[in-house]
Amino acid sequence: MVDIDTARSWQGRNLVDRDGDRIGSIDAIYLDDQTGEPEWALVNTGLFGTKSTFVPLAEASDTGDGVQVLYEKQLVKDAPRVDADQHLSESEEQELWRHYGMAYGAGENDRDRDGVDDDRGTVGRDTSGPTTDQAMTRSEEELRVGTQTREAGRARLRKYVTTETQTVTVPVQREQVRVEREPITDANLDDATSGPAISEEEHQVTLREEDVVVDKRAVPKERVRLDTETVTDERQISEEVRKEQIEVDGDQGQLGRQDQR
Repeated sequence: MVDIDTARSWQGRNLVDRDGDRIGSIDAIYLDDQTGEPEWALVNTGLFGTKSTFVPLAEASDTGDGVQVLYEKQLVKDAPRVDADQHLSESEEQELWRHYGMAYGAGENDRDRDGVDDDRGTVGRDTSGPTTDQAMTRSEEELRVGTQTREAGRARLRKYVTTETQTVTVPVQREQVRVEREPITDANLDDATSGPAISEEEHQVTLREEDVVVDKRAVPKERVRLDTETVTDERQISEEVRKEQIEVDGDQGQLGRQDQR
């Protein structure tokens, strides 16, 4: 079992499970009333340390940058919720021991919380006794809400090839034969009578036409890139918070007028 001075030095440090995963920060150490030895660590867990969980300090060890216990992180988080007041009752301890699979020690009474915050030796945050004044502190829980960034999804650009049919109308030209007949006139008489009077002849004309020629080339059309922008949404978070109430018990005749209001 760790000594009380060492346990006090653990307040504010990180508590890790048997695998080295962080559980939370140690808020306070609870002592055994009978032996005065450190027995429980009150650990703040949750996203913003808004939950408090008790962890046995049996066989806890100092790792240099934290304190390691022999329990899994999920087991600690699933521990019974116990009010973090000045003592653990016997029934609360029994419930915690059962959760951690350990036998409850016979004859053990309530445990004190070691809440020394300065050099004045005041035990706990609000205990009436010779080491405290006559005032009582009333506290409330306040929500501490923040944000953390996590991966919500991924987007990617992917280029692939598709095929479509394009129809283009192209004008083409071709030659065709046209027979022209002209009468004999003085203008063409010499050409018409320059050969034999009667003969067989043959004339040939070459016809031409245009064919459609198709060629393809890649033409850049646009540039596409992925970018991100930040949008702001509003979400409502509901969580129960505890607050302390102070009431006055005593003879009404002994209270001042202001206290009777």
